[in-house]
Amino acid sequence: CRISDEEGEMIISYRYPIFPSREVEQKLVEALDTCRWLYNRLLEEMNKARESGKTLRTYDTQNLIPLLKTENPNLNNVYSKVLQMVNYTLWSNIKGLSALKKNGRKVGHLRFKGKGWYNTLNYNQSGFKLDQDHSILKLSKIGEIKIKLHRKVEGNIKAVIIKRAGDRWFALIQAEQEPKWLSETGNAVGLDVGLTSFVVDSDGNSVDNPRFAEKAATKVKNIQKKLSRAQKGSNNRRKLVDKLDKAHERINNQRSDFLHKLSRMYVNRYDIICAEDLDVKGLKEKGNNKGIHRNIHDASWSRFMFMLSYKAQSAGRKLIVVDPRNTSQRCSFCGSIVRKELSDRVHECPYCGFSSNRDYNAAVNILSTGMEQPVAPIESKPLHHVSVMQVLAMKWEALPFRVG
Repeated sequence: CRISDEEGEMIISYRYPIFPSREVEQKLVEALDTCRWLYNRLLEEMNKARESGKTLRTYDTQNLIPLLKTENPNLNNVYSKVLQMVNYTLWSNIKGLSALKKNGRKVGHLRFKGKGWYNTLNYNQSGFKLDQDHSILKLSKIGEIKIKLHRKVEGNIKAVIIKRAGDRWFALIQAEQEPKWLSETGNAVGLDVGLTSFVVDSDGNSVDNPRFAEKAATKVKNIQKKLSRAQKGSNNRRKLVDKLDKAHERINNQRSDFLHKLSRMYVNRYDIICAEDLDVKGLKEKGNNKGIHRNIHDASWSRFMFMLSYKAQSAGRKLIVVDPRNTSQRCSFCGSIVRKELSDRVHECPYCGFSSNRDYNAAVNILSTGMEQPVAPIESKPLHHVSVMQVLAMKWEALPFRVG
């Protein structure tokens, strides 16, 4: 993901697999367990302070870290910045719970981290060195680790985050880059996301919904059944947990690849992209249809919009979000409101006779609303079908499949 800072530069995260030796892996495991101990110890101090009516601040718990090194000498084996980021993580979790409580959610207190439930080492600003020529990552108090750099890291590296996922390790490298603006195209597009098609645009392209989680549901369910019967603490259970993690990771990787390539295609091709400002969280919580809730989660509209947003910003494009009210009900030809149920897949206007695919009609409305243009007569287009495989076959700097 990419996040803009105040000066207009972008923080870009690269994710790479790393392959530590047995000796280095043991150091990583010990460092994670030490950070887990520190997290729990700081949380314990905060709980004691709350019970006694005292208030601790971020700097109060951070100042405890040097004192705790006498209690647990293993803290001396972990880089100081990593220990500071444990404190930062604790306070971030507390702020997250407070935000949920303010929004009316019923929340309790933070839980202590059990064994194996702390999986991140955060090297912020220092304590790391990346040798891209020899594919070596050096971490302070850990050592050298082989890293698979399938894509070159560009810009000034600001942080390296090490994550454990089952029996595998990954490095998230965050680098600061200046935006690279693309040349203007003179094109604008409206996007209507949905479940029947993932997206239909105002140029008449209809992209299939990949439904990665749905396709892998049987496999995941079978692993979960075996896992529920496995004895706790057994080697078989650990293998099944890792197998389940890999299945979920594959789904996530497929989804990310699809969303990255599709969002890149639209940003490369259009100066202005108009899309609905959907309340995805509200849609998931609305009603009792669990199937629709799962499908909305699988579609990942929010991730797609996030990718469109930061890619557009870094490329000098403009993303306009519009009010979703009546985008599907309004006739894009004459502007009349034509009520339709969710199952009605064709827009047929009784006032002007215009007929088209429901989602294409909505995409045109989204474009005209975003561009603040009045309703104007248009031609109905036969949708150009775009398969999931066509999207996945694109390169990351993909060209569009069809325009106009």
